[in-house]
Amino acid sequence: MKIMEKKLTFGIIPATRNIFNAELALTDRRALLEILDKTGYDYVIPDEGQTTSGCIETYRDAKLCAELFDGHRGDIDGVIVILPNFGDELGVVNTLTMADLKVPVLVQAANDENDKVGILQRRDSFCGKISVCNNLYQYGIDFTDTTHHTCDLRSDEFLADLHRFAAVCRTVRGLRRARIGAIGARPAGFQTVRFSEKLLQASGITVVPIDLSEILASARSLGTSDPAVKSMREAIGAYGRIPKSISEEHILLQSRFSVAVNRFMEENELDASAIQCWDSLEYNYGCASCLTMSMMGEKQRPSACEMDVAGAVSMYTLLLASGNPPGFLDWNNNFDYGADTCVCTHCSNYPKSFMGSELEISNLDILGNTIGPDRCFGAIKGKVAPGYFTFFRISTDDRRGVIKSYLGEGAFTDDPYGMDGGIAVCKVKNLNNLLRHITRNGFEHHIAMSRGLVADIIEEATGRYLGWELYRHE
Repeated sequence: MKIMEKKLTFGIIPATRNIFNAELALTDRRALLEILDKTGYDYVIPDEGQTTSGCIETYRDAKLCAELFDGHRGDIDGVIVILPNFGDELGVVNTLTMADLKVPVLVQAANDENDKVGILQRRDSFCGKISVCNNLYQYGIDFTDTTHHTCDLRSDEFLADLHRFAAVCRTVRGLRRARIGAIGARPAGFQTVRFSEKLLQASGITVVPIDLSEILASARSLGTSDPAVKSMREAIGAYGRIPKSISEEHILLQSRFSVAVNRFMEENELDASAIQCWDSLEYNYGCASCLTMSMMGEKQRPSACEMDVAGAVSMYTLLLASGNPPGFLDWNNNFDYGADTCVCTHCSNYPKSFMGSELEISNLDILGNTIGPDRCFGAIKGKVAPGYFTFFRISTDDRRGVIKSYLGEGAFTDDPYGMDGGIAVCKVKNLNNLLRHITRNGFEHHIAMSRGLVADIIEEATGRYLGWELYRHE
């Protein structure tokens, strides 16, 4: 199932306080459920008749709601708290504490209207939200705020907040259950990509390693008439333009490797991978891995170069947040003498939709020049089309025992640049400040990027709920 196709489920806590008009609370409860039905989200909430007001107020209400949530623990991706009136702070915090779901929480409070502040019309949600959030802080429960302190449920503003919160929930859930394939050993010349499995595991991210020789043995065992190989060959032919100089033998070699990698991913239920692409594969098997990685990425299984597992996690984070297949690039070249423009590039393994233009599938340039092009078929070549992007990078800082990260947004430009491989001319505000942060804090030269502006989602998911150190570049 694709990332964006999974239907998210929210636990719902409609809070009320008995000195306020309970009918307002019941009306907002029904309005929220109608909104969720229309937008395609599932929800878990006690039936109206199970509590006195149809909402959550007393300890009994909280216990009932918590027990219901506990029974759907594996389904609930996040909790939405609505405050149609002042709300009962204990009803909210007791529910969340007893359920102990450890999922993101959104807190919404209703607007008052200036001509409706009589005793039966007033809400006081403005004040009640402060009290509820004070309790969440006391209990150590992280939560997400709406764009404004109060807002109407039936508004475009709340709808945008709801979709943003859903993306946060999808990102948090995905990362806490992520399974990353580590295919091969780290290239000896790339100490840059060293990482800590234990720090990743502390956030719920499991690394599943396999020796490259096992993948190569699997690939070699496949005959060219194998149905899976034939199907992969057809898929490769439809994926991009292959120069006539490339032999059928090399395309089939790549097809068999792709089948072997895909089987390993499927058998182990892996979400993303990092591959020893440089240069054991070329010497010991005779093709590049870029095409395999690109095609997996297009099917929402991103793959990072040079066994950069932390880079693969960065790519998967972007995929969860945006739904768009990410690319894996190097911060590589200055662009002329422009202060805020640079060139990001790789050999490359960019997914087709990340490129946004026709692909050429041919030989690696740098390695091809060194060890011969006949061992290097499988590179994705082309220029990344203009458009906005988000960049993200995590690193396991073993010396300090933390996962650290940086995040920002920018734009691909249509400026020409005469370099081979996958080329992205990138414009990032205050680029020199970003590069100074990267170099002074020991980050890698690899960077993950995806189309779309989703920095707010990633900041909320990884900084607030996963507790990763985060620098947000502006």
